[in-house]
Amino acid sequence: MVDIETYKFDTNVIEKLENTKFGNKWPIVYIINNNKEAYIGETVNAYIRAKQHLDNPRRRILNLISIISSEKFNKSVILDLEAFLIKYMSADQKFKLQNGNVGLQYHDYYQREMYESKFKEIWEMLREKGIVQNDLKVIENSDLFKYSPYKSLTPDQYEIVNKILNTLSEDIKSEKQSTFIVHGGAGTGKTILGIYLIKLLTEAKDNYINLNAEGLEDDIKDILKIHDSIKALKVGLVIPMENLRETIKKVFRSVKGLNSKMVLSPTDVANSNEKYDLLIVDESHRLRKRENLTNYSSFDNNNNKFNLGKNGNELDWIRLQSKYQILLYDEKQTIKPTDIDKDKFIDIEKEENTHSYSLKTQLRCLLGGDEYVDYVKEIFSNNPPKGYKNFKEYDFKIFDDIETMINSIKSKNEVYGLARNVAGFAWKWKNRKKKLNEILDNNLFEIEIDGHKYIWNTKNKDWINSPNAINEIGCIHTTQGFDLNYTGLIIGNELKYDDVNKKIYVDRDNYYDQKGKNNTTDEKLLEYILNIYSTMCTRGMRGTYLYVCDEKLRKYLSKYIDKYSPDNNEITYEVSEDDEKYTYSVAEDSEEYRYDL
Repeated sequence: MVDIETYKFDTNVIEKLENTKFGNKWPIVYIINNNKEAYIGETVNAYIRAKQHLDNPRRRILNLISIISSEKFNKSVILDLEAFLIKYMSADQKFKLQNGNVGLQYHDYYQREMYESKFKEIWEMLREKGIVQNDLKVIENSDLFKYSPYKSLTPDQYEIVNKILNTLSEDIKSEKQSTFIVHGGAGTGKTILGIYLIKLLTEAKDNYINLNAEGLEDDIKDILKIHDSIKALKVGLVIPMENLRETIKKVFRSVKGLNSKMVLSPTDVANSNEKYDLLIVDESHRLRKRENLTNYSSFDNNNNKFNLGKNGNELDWIRLQSKYQILLYDEKQTIKPTDIDKDKFIDIEKEENTHSYSLKTQLRCLLGGDEYVDYVKEIFSNNPPKGYKNFKEYDFKIFDDIETMINSIKSKNEVYGLARNVAGFAWKWKNRKKKLNEILDNNLFEIEIDGHKYIWNTKNKDWINSPNAINEIGCIHTTQGFDLNYTGLIIGNELKYDDVNKKIYVDRDNYYDQKGKNNTTDEKLLEYILNIYSTMCTRGMRGTYLYVCDEKLRKYLSKYIDKYSPDNNEITYEVSEDDEKYTYSVAEDSEEYRYDL
């Protein structure tokens, strides 16, 4: 049995808590709030902790305290519940949290699964009391949740954070400039690590973290206490892709202590009048060189500013404009000839003052795991898997009919949200600058497959969350770096299979990204396109559906991927918030939906 009691947060609350059943020497979680801000914490002495908070000027502006208690709580449970509430309430947006980035990491303990199910009940109790506002499913599909700086870190993320902070501190102390490269495949949490570090360092700079507070991990606490030099750093987060950059800016506007000006483009860095102490570069494999650019003049102007001539690139600008760099990198996600060659990163890695780390834990395709990610990379190569693998929990299927796949993704969107259809750049993008109404009114469809017509994404910024996204086809540039629940992937006729020589090859005439194919060999272009498709296959957290335009390639891939069967078109889904089961049916020749409890 869980109880939630709310009191006025003033001096009188100390006596009340001291005399309540769970207010003294018992593990509890508490929420202190006013109309705009909240603080979440855990303690085994509620009345003593309340007294400490009343002495804190930041907390004194809050006027209510809610105590969450149970006779079955223990220290592990309240640490987990605290992390759960911080993570979800930060994305709920009812309040801006006063919590610092407390270095929470995943803890396992006895009967964890049982307690986790209770956390959902606690959330609904808080909703009834008006302390939180949104359904858990809504929160989990939001950008604020996916890119929250309050995420609990995996063991390898946590270890890398510790190593970076320690090494960075020593390098600052010895006045040694250095570079950090963090390798990580798609879905290993590179972006989360970068955002986490920005939040932590910003709070340290502003003296926002209470280094004596309960809940702050001892090793993080010690680092920030000892290395005062860290607190003075001017930091920025560089994101090369505009679409993802705008999304992260939106997130930063909603998190206390962060602001959108911290999120930078490479050009912002080049044009800065002041050098940065530390730049964290997300998706650093997407930094550009001069090759195949359409606007050379602005690029050349920045190169000239740094006396780099025509051989300079965006990574050079970043290194020249900062003392320290953390490069979050995945060589398998380079998708264009404008992307900096991996040789550049290899050369940096050989430098004396470069420190390298690797993220390995798969966070996105959890149901398939690392095995699925490796399998996908093998499928989209000319070194195929040795045999077929089935991923029972991860929904990985190939379709013979494009419209069936499109409608299947729409059905998944109805159940889970954030299911989207995407495609390789195998059709001209004629209506890039046209509005949706103009496209629909004039039947300006750009993609035609087997008599079915579709349109490319009509929004470049934040397309995934746009109202009509489910009825459009997104390209790699609008989806790279984002998480989906389900991905419907259309592989166009730019990728084909030679069944005589047993190899995948590129049909250049059917690839319409001019900047992506000019001045490239067929071999290099094939590498880019295979990277595109293998990366797209890791967008979906629950599943990935494929339709392949080239019949021979479809037949080849069908050896390694489960084929969708129209005979089995009724599936039962688990709905997380209430554990009820919904049956979803789609008529083969109709778009009508039916839900049966």
